[in-house]
Amino acid sequence: MASPTPLKGTDLVDCAKANAKQGTGTAAQLCGYGEDVNTFTRELKQACQRMGIEVNDISDLITEQDVLIQKNSDVIAPDTPSSL
Repeated sequence: MASPTPLKGTDLVDCAKANAKQGTGTAAQLCGYGEDVNTFTRELKQACQRMGIEVNDISDLITEQDVLIQKNSDVIAPDTPSSL
């Protein structure tokens, strides 16, 4: 769900990281910036800089751990609710 207002600070970084795999345009929309990718990118870089994170592109927010989790994402669950 897209934010109704542009996110700032750690909220922006969290949202951008969660949506980084979908690309800059989608992340900008979901973080409340609509089609204004330039402002989104600028605000994201500033927020990251204040947190001590160096980001040149949104893809920099995708960590190796994120990639491994996606590759090895087996679902472990009971067959039925009564099997709990």
